[in-house]
Amino acid sequence: MAKKSATERNARVQRLAKRYLAKRQALKAVARDTSLPVEERFAAQLKLAALPRNSAPTRIRNRCKVSGRPRGYYRKLKMSRIALRELGSHGLIPGLVKSSW
Repeated sequence: MAKKSATERNARVQRLAKRYLAKRQALKAVARDTSLPVEERFAAQLKLAALPRNSAPTRIRNRCKVSGRPRGYYRKLKMSRIALRELGSHGLIPGLVKSSW
């Protein structure tokens, strides 16, 4: 199990990223638009830098929904390899059969 503080921090970052998504996209569009004057683009870049750092979507860490583990994460199943094996061994994942020989 992951530390509760780590999973809570990640959840907080996800909420911030969702809240600032539209504003961040609008500022990025202005900053990348080459038809606008340089001063306006630079002002948009400064506003973008003034947003909370944790509102950037790249700071979100993929974590297992079962255990909170950050590594060995399968995106399709939203869980780690260890949780997948454990649930597969107990027959709780439909269509998954753990082989043993």
